Amino acid sequence: MSLGDEHDSRTNEGFGGSGQTRTRLPGTSDDVYGSARRPVRTSRSLIGVVGVVVLLIAAIAFANRGGGAEDTSGDTGKSPDSRPTAATGVRPVKGNEGGIPTGYARDEQGAQSAAANYAVALVSSDILRPDRRGTIVRQLFVADKAAELEGKLDQAYDKDFLDKIGLDANGNAPAGMTYVSRTAPVGTKITAFTPDTATVEVWCTGVFGTAGVSSTNPVTNDWFTMTLALRWADSDWKVESFSQKDGPAPVNADRTASDADEIAKAVEQYGGFTYAR
Repeated sequence: MSLGDEHDSRTNEGFGGSGQTRTRLPGTSDDVYGSARRPVRTSRSLIGVVGVVVLLIAAIAFANRGGGAEDTSGDTGKSPDSRPTAATGVRPVKGNEGGIPTGYARDEQGAQSAAANYAVALVSSDILRPDRRGTIVRQLFVADKAAELEGKLDQAYDKDFLDKIGLDANGNAPAGMTYVSRTAPVGTKITAFTPDTATVEVWCTGVFGTAGVSSTNPVTNDWFTMTLALRWADSDWKVESFSQKDGPAPVNADRTASDADEIAKAVEQYGGFTYAR
């Protein structure tokens, strides 16, 4: 895709071996497997076993007494949560303009977060809509570059381009069809950084195309890398310029492609992420 533009291997571990059932005949001490019959337990030994179990339960309960509440007195927002599935790093931004997160930290992670989210916006279906494109550009780019970039994108996504991918002049798909342009950042890399500028590479995958029975532009997946030059302006990271190249792309999995109806339903039922990193 140009500017406009997911092997599951499971290992089943079986636990082998077979059990044997010991059989004892009534009224005899004979064991068909040749072992002596175990003596009947006395009530004293049973009481002893119960006592050991009670002590073990009490010890486990005592050891877990301190795990019920979290101590947040020293939480600065930068230390990893103790839960194994919790995200690490600084807390996500709280700002949001037009569905795009804003208000990033003035550090390397903030620059990477900004670049990842901006990559999602720059390759979204909204960027193909003339009524949304200007808002996105003015939000993401530094003020002295916004007008120039908007003009270039208007030329790139002109009527001829929209016709080729099956959209009308307003970026809408024909009735009964769904246009898909959704990007998922796979990773980010800082290649240059100062408190005022940063260059970030964002490795992405995504799905692009028009879902519909008679579509001439079926939905396909793509792998690409976007490089964004960022500048600190207006108390946030803004885009100064960006470029895109193909790959790195993995070997395609041997999977049967879903039909157009299934893809269209997936786009409607599964919402995209508003915060990429």
